[in-house]
Amino acid sequence: MSVPALRLGVNIDHVATVRNARGGALPDPVRAAVLAIEAGADGITAHLREDRRHIRDDDMARLRAEILKPLNFEMAATEQMLDIALRIKPHAACLVPEKRTERTTEGGLDVIGGRSHLVPFADQLKRAGIRVSLFIEPSLEAVEAARSIGAPVVELHTGAWCHALAEGERARAGMEFQRIRAAAALARELGLECHAGHGLDFATAREIAALPGVVELNIGHFLIGEAIFTGLGPAVRMMRQAMDEGRSSIP
Repeated sequence: MSVPALRLGVNIDHVATVRNARGGALPDPVRAAVLAIEAGADGITAHLREDRRHIRDDDMARLRAEILKPLNFEMAATEQMLDIALRIKPHAACLVPEKRTERTTEGGLDVIGGRSHLVPFADQLKRAGIRVSLFIEPSLEAVEAARSIGAPVVELHTGAWCHALAEGERARAGMEFQRIRAAAALARELGLECHAGHGLDFATAREIAALPGVVELNIGHFLIGEAIFTGLGPAVRMMRQAMDEGRSSIP
C-alpha cells in the first residue's frame, strides 16, 4: 500500500485570541489564514466555541468566503453549531468536546457513550456535503466507535503524548505514542481517513509524520507562538519541512 501525502492544516484560533484580548479588528485571523496558505498550508482550521472566546461568527463567514483552501470548522455537537455549519457549509466539520472551564480542548470525544447523540449530527452534516471528522482519543475502541457513527475521518488527540514528552516522562510518552500508532493503523485498515493534532511542535510533527496511517496534521498554538519570533510564513514553512522530513523516513 502506497503512503499517502501528508497535509498540514493550520489552526488560526489564537490569532483571534490576541485580537480579543484588546478588542477591535486586529490582528485579523483571516489575514493569518491567507498568509499560512501562501506559506504552504493545505487547509485552515478554526474552532467556533460556544463562548466565542477567540473565533467569532463573522470570522467563520469571512474564512469561508475569502480563503482558497479547505476550511475545517471545529465545533461542539450542539444544535446552534450545527445550524451555523449548515449555513456556512465549510469543506469539513470536526466534532470536538467542549467545556466552558477548559483552557483548550482537553481530550477526545466520548464516541462510545455518546454515540446516539453524535450520529444525527454526523448524518446531517454529511447530507449537506460536509466532510465529517471526530476528534477522538487514540484508542482502538474509539476508532471502531467512530466508524460505527458513520464519520469518514478521525482526528487523533496527541495531547497526552506531547505532554508526556514535555514533562520528560519517557516511559509514558512511549506508551502514548504506541497508542497513536495502533489507532492510526486500525483507522487505515478500516478505510477511515486519519488526522492527528494537539500540542504538536516541529519535533513531534516530524515524528508523527512517519506514521503512514496519518494523512493530515492540524497545528495551531505552536505555530502562532513561533510566529511572534519568526513570522507566520517562516513558521509554517519550517513545519512543512519537518513534516516532509518525517514522511520521507517511511521505508
